[in-house]
Amino acid sequence: MPHPDAPPADAAREAQRPPAEVRFAAELARLRDTDTAPRPPGWALSLEAARRFIVGDPARDVARKFVGDPSLVDRALVTLATSRGLMLVGEPGTAKSLLSELIAAAVSGDSTLTIQGGAATTEDQIRYSWNYALLVAEGPSPRSLVPAPLLRGMADGKVVRFEEITRCPLEVQDTLLSPLSDRVLAVPELTGPDAMVFARDGFNIIATANTRDRGVNEMSAALKRRFNFETVFPIADFATELELVEAEAARLLEHSGVGVPPRRDVLEVLVTTFRELREGRTAQGQAMDRPQAVLSTAEAVSVAHAVGVRGWFLRGEAGTAADIVESLAGTAAKDSPDDLAKLRRYLEQQASRRDGAQWKALHAARHRLPG
Repeated sequence: MPHPDAPPADAAREAQRPPAEVRFAAELARLRDTDTAPRPPGWALSLEAARRFIVGDPARDVARKFVGDPSLVDRALVTLATSRGLMLVGEPGTAKSLLSELIAAAVSGDSTLTIQGGAATTEDQIRYSWNYALLVAEGPSPRSLVPAPLLRGMADGKVVRFEEITRCPLEVQDTLLSPLSDRVLAVPELTGPDAMVFARDGFNIIATANTRDRGVNEMSAALKRRFNFETVFPIADFATELELVEAEAARLLEHSGVGVPPRRDVLEVLVTTFRELREGRTAQGQAMDRPQAVLSTAEAVSVAHAVGVRGWFLRGEAGTAADIVESLAGTAAKDSPDDLAKLRRYLEQQASRRDGAQWKALHAARHRLPG
């Protein structure tokens, strides 16, 4: 744990995953210092500089952080500069949350005003709650008010992130109606000027919803009208996905204390397996059973991380394709027992036909699947 007297920045750097504005503080500072383009009111960067921060700019030593369609980033930034919220939808694991974090860091310099949606999310967790000791002693007052992300974002003029909004009950979702349409949040317990919080320039909302959960609590038509919807698609190109998995796995393995980078030949087998199972078709065009499980790029990174950890801490090496089988079982069988059978058929029928030592190791390890 960080030392209790350590400053917040130091504590953030010791976190397992610091927020984007901490991880990329140097890049954000360089972009701010050289940013001469016009900025929307309340923004920390111009649209041009925010775009460079997200999609990368080698000339300014700014790394690419989101692997996807740059025009999607352009549309997302333009939406946030208007009075409409931004809704990012797509399959699980397509980096919707990462994109929302990067945008919030670029626009507001703060990506931590986040609401995590779920069945147990309440309005208090979105708007505000109360310090009940002060409430009993003094009654409702600004001093006893405990602001939640929405109120803080409106008062400070910052972007608020609402993750997995469709996992929240409909009445909780509709808490956003007035802040999005009238840019105001009522606090009926207070009186006078404190009873209304008016949004400052820079405030807006980015919400995410994955396509597999959108039907859990479908958004009302009134709320949908207040968002522009953008779909985040899986990475289409094999080489790009492989590069991303390799870079992210290497970063995670280094943080986990693994002394060697992931093997590229192992990652090639892993990414190929994920892509073929995800698409229900081999690279040669042969149709096959498609599992129900989400075999996204994010899941591939997770498996690559597990492969490296297994190899290093159990055997002192980088991990092999045989470790993929051990790590795949929990990924492929979480949604349907039938998925395990489909994975077994893939290892028996497809892996056996491929050339290369790692494909042979993958096929030879098929017996490690449970059941």
